[in-house]
Amino acid sequence: MEKLPINAPGTRERSKPHDRIRVIPLSSATLSDSFRQACALFASGVAIATVRATDGTPHGLTVSSFTSVSMDPPLLLVCIDHTCAFLPHFRAATSFAVNVLNQNQHDMSVIFSEKLEGRFDGIAWLTGESGAPLLRDCLATIECHLTSITEAGDHAILLGQVVRAESHDGNPLLYFNRDYRRLG
Repeated sequence: MEKLPINAPGTRERSKPHDRIRVIPLSSATLSDSFRQACALFASGVAIATVRATDGTPHGLTVSSFTSVSMDPPLLLVCIDHTCAFLPHFRAATSFAVNVLNQNQHDMSVIFSEKLEGRFDGIAWLTGESGAPLLRDCLATIECHLTSITEAGDHAILLGQVVRAESHDGNPLLYFNRDYRRLG
């Protein structure tokens, strides 16, 4: 008896749920709007990725595209838009940091997302062991050695191996449906 490949015509094997998914092509504008809205409904923490330029100047930007990747070795990733003026500093660096904001740091998040120049003016920070700027009073700070950069669509994905992490008590600053939120 001839063996038929799984799910070949004439087999009695049941199809899996994902085999029944029908993809309906949408115009790129419709898909972009739908995708943006769907992503807005994923609640995320708010963090500021920081780096030092080759001249020692600190730079940073508010990010919500940050996630842990692996525990062994400890890895995380941050996604930065190709149009970001600070991306060249991250590309040239050997280390960067992720500063997880607490619920009282809304104003800092806005400064690091909207202000074009002088984002560190009036902001308390220190130099971490990796050389990356660490913002004071954050819920957590994570220092990373930059291991790779992958281009994906309109963003660069920075993969970092964690070299130091510190956390504190408090509640996170959250972002959901295009607005800042708090727990409770």
